[in-house]
Amino acid sequence: MQDFFMWFIIFWCVVLVGLFGIGGFFMFRKFLKVFPKADGKSTLDWEEHYVNESLHLWNDEAKELLNELVSPVPELFRDVAKQKIGSKIGQIALEDRAKTISFDHIIRGYIIATPKRDHKFLRRKLDSMEIDITPYEHLFD
Repeated sequence: MQDFFMWFIIFWCVVLVGLFGIGGFFMFRKFLKVFPKADGKSTLDWEEHYVNESLHLWNDEAKELLNELVSPVPELFRDVAKQKIGSKIGQIALEDRAKTISFDHIIRGYIIATPKRDHKFLRRKLDSMEIDITPYEHLFD
């Protein structure tokens, strides 16, 4: 019985150290996003800026398309993904001086904001929605 308890404690210590390590990794990544860059604003500040500046450009159809595109993201991370992708879409629309967010802005922003490691899932989602991605192939490089 004493051997079992000792192994249980060792196992539990390993699990806790692993979980703390994983949590620390994600907390450190979040800290790096909040850390100011050379221009004085952090990555999160710029995301918030572009979302706020482009908020009036979003219509219901564009919001529904964005929600559909981020639907494969696990629900726990969906809001963060929507913020990041929405800010990139807003940035593109503001740079184009658009009157509203168009389908083209959404697809370009979605591709650019998605990490390269997730591009195969992105392609699969766009294929399932029957969206032609040939005009956007250069964005995948």
